[in-house]
Amino acid sequence: MDSSSPGTSFAFSVSPKHILLSEILSVTSVMRKNSRWALSTPSVTSRDSTLASSLGLRVAKTSHSSYASGRGSTEQELMAGFQDLKRLVKDVQEIRALPLNTLLSPFLAIIRSPLSTGPITSAALTALHNFFLCGLVYPDALSLQVALTELSSALSSCKFEASDSSGDEVTLLKIMTVIQDAMQGDIGRTLGDIEVCEMLETVLTTSCQMRLSEILRRSAESTLHQLVRTVFARLYHLDPEVEERKLADNGASEGGEMKMSVSTSETLLEEPANTDEQSVEGSSQAPQASVPPADSQLPETPSVPRPAYGLPSILELLRVLINILDPNDKAHTDSTRLTALRTLNVAIEVSGSRICAFPSLSVLILDHGCKYLFQLARADHPVILQTALRTIATMFETMRPELKLQQELFLAFTVDRLAPPSAPGAKNVPLAQRALSNSPKPGGSVPSTPHLGPAPAEFEPEKPPPTPRLLVQPARGDTRELLLETLCHISRHPSFMVDLYVNYDCDMNCENMFERVVEFSAKGIYPLQTIGGQDYHLQNSQYLCLDLVLAFVGHMASRAEGATEKWPSHFRAPEDLQLAKSKKKLMLTGTSLFNTKPKNGLAFLEEHKLIYNDPNEPRPLSLAKFLKSSARIDKRLLGDFISKPENIDVLKAFMTLFDYKGKPVADALRELLETFRLPGESQQINRITETFAEVYFATGPDEIKSQDAVYVLTYSIIMLNTDQHSPQIRKRMTLEDYMRNLKGVNDGSDFSTEFLVNIYESIRKREIVMPEEHTGQLGFEYAWKELLARTRQAGKFLMCNTSLFDEDMFKAVWRPVVSAIAYAFITFDDDYIIERAIAGFRQCATLARHFDMPDVFDFVVISLSQATSLLSDAQPSQVPNYPVVDVDGQPVTVSSLSVKFGTNFKGQLAAVVLFNIVNGNANELREGWTQIFEMFQTLFLHSLLPPRMLQMEDFLGGTSTIPLRRSQPARAPPRSDGLLSALSSYLMTPYASSTDALVPDATDSDVENTLCTIDCISTCRLDELYSQIMQLEPEALVAAIRALEALAHERTVARLKLEFEDVSSTPGQAQSSAYTLPYDPASVFLLEMMVSIARQTPQHIEEVWPIVFEHLSALLATPTQYSILLIERAVVALLRLCLILAERHTLRDQIYLAFDLLARLPPTVAGSVAEQVVAGLMLILQQHPDIVRSQTEWNVVFALLRSTISHPEASRQSFDILSAIANDGPQQLVTPDNFTGLINALDEFATVAGIAVDAQQQGRRTQSLNASNSPIVDRGRKAIDMIADLKRYWARFADSGLPKNYVLRQFGIPLLSALGRQASNTSREIRHAAIVHLQRILLGPQLPIDDDNHGQIEDIFNRVIFPLLDELLKPQTLLRDPMGFPETRLRASALLCKAFMQFEAREGQKADIRVLWIQVLDLLDRLMHVDRRDQLYEAVPESLKNVLLVMNATGLLVPPTSPEDARDERQISLWAATHERIERFLPGFLDEIIPTPPPQPAPAS
Repeated sequence: MDSSSPGTSFAFSVSPKHILLSEILSVTSVMRKNSRWALSTPSVTSRDSTLASSLGLRVAKTSHSSYASGRGSTEQELMAGFQDLKRLVKDVQEIRALPLNTLLSPFLAIIRSPLSTGPITSAALTALHNFFLCGLVYPDALSLQVALTELSSALSSCKFEASDSSGDEVTLLKIMTVIQDAMQGDIGRTLGDIEVCEMLETVLTTSCQMRLSEILRRSAESTLHQLVRTVFARLYHLDPEVEERKLADNGASEGGEMKMSVSTSETLLEEPANTDEQSVEGSSQAPQASVPPADSQLPETPSVPRPAYGLPSILELLRVLINILDPNDKAHTDSTRLTALRTLNVAIEVSGSRICAFPSLSVLILDHGCKYLFQLARADHPVILQTALRTIATMFETMRPELKLQQELFLAFTVDRLAPPSAPGAKNVPLAQRALSNSPKPGGSVPSTPHLGPAPAEFEPEKPPPTPRLLVQPARGDTRELLLETLCHISRHPSFMVDLYVNYDCDMNCENMFERVVEFSAKGIYPLQTIGGQDYHLQNSQYLCLDLVLAFVGHMASRAEGATEKWPSHFRAPEDLQLAKSKKKLMLTGTSLFNTKPKNGLAFLEEHKLIYNDPNEPRPLSLAKFLKSSARIDKRLLGDFISKPENIDVLKAFMTLFDYKGKPVADALRELLETFRLPGESQQINRITETFAEVYFATGPDEIKSQDAVYVLTYSIIMLNTDQHSPQIRKRMTLEDYMRNLKGVNDGSDFSTEFLVNIYESIRKREIVMPEEHTGQLGFEYAWKELLARTRQAGKFLMCNTSLFDEDMFKAVWRPVVSAIAYAFITFDDDYIIERAIAGFRQCATLARHFDMPDVFDFVVISLSQATSLLSDAQPSQVPNYPVVDVDGQPVTVSSLSVKFGTNFKGQLAAVVLFNIVNGNANELREGWTQIFEMFQTLFLHSLLPPRMLQMEDFLGGTSTIPLRRSQPARAPPRSDGLLSALSSYLMTPYASSTDALVPDATDSDVENTLCTIDCISTCRLDELYSQIMQLEPEALVAAIRALEALAHERTVARLKLEFEDVSSTPGQAQSSAYTLPYDPASVFLLEMMVSIARQTPQHIEEVWPIVFEHLSALLATPTQYSILLIERAVVALLRLCLILAERHTLRDQIYLAFDLLARLPPTVAGSVAEQVVAGLMLILQQHPDIVRSQTEWNVVFALLRSTISHPEASRQSFDILSAIANDGPQQLVTPDNFTGLINALDEFATVAGIAVDAQQQGRRTQSLNASNSPIVDRGRKAIDMIADLKRYWARFADSGLPKNYVLRQFGIPLLSALGRQASNTSREIRHAAIVHLQRILLGPQLPIDDDNHGQIEDIFNRVIFPLLDELLKPQTLLRDPMGFPETRLRASALLCKAFMQFEAREGQKADIRVLWIQVLDLLDRLMHVDRRDQLYEAVPESLKNVLLVMNATGLLVPPTSPEDARDERQISLWAATHERIERFLPGFLDEIIPTPPPQPAPAS
């Protein structure tokens, strides 16, 4: 047979007549080869009637109704048919003028005849094929429609005797070819619906015949697919409205003629014992076309044209294909279902989108098609499963807008199989989804009653449902992979996730399918815990899940970059969808609360206005509507809730929501009980029944006379339902039993038999299945019915690749998505997967920036940082000595990390990706800074950071590099030269090793790995990131500083506490605060970075300062327990920040908190950091001279300066600062606020000088310290002069309006006291200078004293002169300078006497000076007798003599006179007291100096 394409006609050199005669010859030749055909003799047929009539012969009437049917009952007739045809065309030049059915009739008779053999039929079929090829059968042929009808009938009823199996199958194959010729050629458009159905049925049946060989069935199926493509492509040329109208008008009349069926047991081969026709639908026979006699069909009278095939035949084909898929139909085998599946897939591929335009077709797909396909998606048969899934995917691809709820169900079921829920009885799972899970599996025997049993232990929820359920086992192996592949295939569209979110997550009555799919996909990337070891297909499944996640992220990133579609105006407004989503979230929370405790749930729902919204609507009715419409309410709880006595109004309102009008009582009760589960208590059931009876009877049902009758009927129906369908009941109630039980209950009379029979049969045939009892096929059917009911309100599936919802979507799922991508990146080794994961990270970062979501950045950074291996759980504080090699003239440290990291390609990738993401996005980072700085810290400890990040600023030497290790004890004693700070105790060699330890050698491999590490770190562009950190916005800056502070705190304060506790808890170890942490370079690095960032962002100092100061104050609170370098860096940091604080008026008080903190440092620490303190303070005061304003502030500054006096170099700078203040320059820095503090600071310099001299004398050095050979003494000597020189400010202060008394008390006395104290200084120079200045001031004119104020004079003596003499009279004072102090005493005694004469022994003295005078005499007594060998022994009487004479001269000290004493009482008492006191140490001295005058003679009377 020609293998040309079906339906193709070619140009032949020979005429069609020649072809016809040749084919007649071919067929008859084959017929004659058969012995039975060869012996047959021609017989007279009805065609001989013309000749007989012409000869006048009588011919018996035959019962043949037509030429076609009249020939073929015997071999002779079949042969004669060809002879007649030859005679007919013998004289016809153009055979196309003859009716086509006449030309084809003998051939069709052979095909139709059961007497034919395989070779004969094959020859006839070959002839037909050649007729199509040569154009004998063409669209304009006469009687074409009749011929095609006969052709269709012949092919569909072809029977022939079986002979050689291979030859017979060739014959069958030729039938397929002829059908192809007919349907796919030019005449295919003229076929009618019946012919198309017959031909398609023939091909479909052949492809399903299991007796036939595989190759024949496959060929037939291939033919079927081509025919189906042709047939369904016709939908694009049909008008849906016209076709549907025709179908509605003609459906009743033509439905029987076009009934197709498929039998897998019948064949076209005629067996000797079986001559039955092919069965149709199991019982009816294939249609036989009725053809009129050939002689009655004249060429001149063409038949009425019959309409071409259209919707009816397509509908019938689709119906047959879908019916075959029914997994519960045992008439069809899995092989037949496979054929139907593949064919249906072809049909949907060709015209899936067009099918939706035809309601009659789409309803088949949406209902039975989807139902059977979804059930087949549970098949164990791998090929059926694969084909079903492919068909489902094709269906969703082409018909998605019409399959909203069907797709939801499939996705939910697929996710459940791939990731079975831990609690299969979860109450919020949609009913349809649970029912699909419970539907019986296809592809095997389907038991009449599903196996019921408790859930396996691994699936048991916390409270197993009381009704056992058939559970879906999780998909494994190939099945799991296949389901995942299908899910990926379905979700390949860029808008897939958006569509899920819009259609399901924003729909109150649908699942959050977007969140479920993404969550499942993310979890699927992690390894699945399988029973029995590792799943072979696990890794590929993980890859598929990763594809889903990355595709979601990639499509969203593309939309963020502009690849988005405009939201169609006819779609629901995005704002409404977003509102629905938020409302749905509240609704889910409310129903969950209701299912736990109804009272709480109702309160929540009312609070959020989800119930009781309409003030005009009764509250019970509002609540009832909500309870009835919410699919997420626990149906058990619902039945219990509405049947409680307090909720009777809700129950009545609930009942009124049903339309019972005109419904039989059984159907009405069925509708009610499908919405909730009856409670267990009889009283509750009674309330429900009574209320139902009341509402139902109000509708006026037929034949029921009273409400009580409805009540009894309701109870009887409930009991009948249990009796008929409970597996525990063996003896079922009969109809007679049921009727007998209801005698006389209809208000005293009986119900009619027909009424009760209808109730009984309704319940017997169809169980009332209450919610949560839906198991097996019954449950699935109920759930599917619910789904179809929802479909009517669900609307179309909206599809739009819009970015309007991306932010909400990303916020909902970003965390599991980023975690999953990170896991894939860390775990998988495939380069392609790693590359895609990296792209996913970048896209997540893009989205995080686009939506302003710092949390995402943090999560990405944290996830990637864990993959870098640069985060160490325990960082040693002591850095080992690593080898340093020279590479191209550059020193390279070969550390353990650099070697290990150089071999960790995954870690290098993670680092590069991480820092590339952070670079440019630093402002988006928050919590992730901790990981960034922790990696910086690790790189620092292994000498891998850029040099710029290793530097620390200093007040003394500019910048220096942070030392990695120390080589000397932590606390070196201070040096007197004062040229170096505490840094001198450390080796500043981060890239060099110490000489006191053995340095290991570095191998070539180690060096190469280190160079790989260095290249990677260079690629990370840490310099750029560091620069970006210095320019962070406030929020990100604060987060970065907090991260640094937390890391630094962990390495300092927290570590100190931990180790101190360990030391304290060690047996035999005394608890002591002397424990000191060893030097930790990382803590210095973190501190320096923190301060550098703060210094570079002065505009944000208000936000940053509290964080940094907290850490610095924690360090400086216990400075002796940390490395001195760390403390020094903390001090420098504090002062560097104070420079910024000084520029902010609002933060000025913080400067003095810092100064006070520094001033309180212990002397040992203060001495070590003194240089830095002074340098920093000097810089601050120079740049901001007006920063110190109040007395308190000055006191803090002076206290800070005094803390540095012990340091040789720092004290010089401190003294310079004091000198600058004290000098009377144009700015006049000395003020009443700082006068006293300045004196005290200078006083301390002098004191320190005395201590230094004393220490030198104790050391018995040959050369004593003095101003010429000791800077300390020199500063002390200058300090005395500066103190004395400050007296000039007294007058200025007084001129400014301050009272003299105040000036003396606040400024005079402190100055004099300081000089008085220093008059006993060990240093002779300082001592003499002080006493000289003191004498000059006391006896000079500048002292701001009021002569009439004796209290001021007493203050001077009591607070200045007397304390000085008391100190000088102490033996230990003399021991400090035995050779020099006697002279000082002498000067002091002279000062005492001169001061007394200056202030007290003046003329006009009115005050009582006795007490002060006696104190002076006491001191003179002690001075005179302190050492009789001393000059004082002689000098004191001389000084006393002068005082006495002055006192006598001023009339203060007057001896008594006689005979009458003319003195006043003050003079008398002073003389007596003086005489008595002087007599103690100088007897007769007073009388000698001031003799008593001789008595005067009494005047003459």
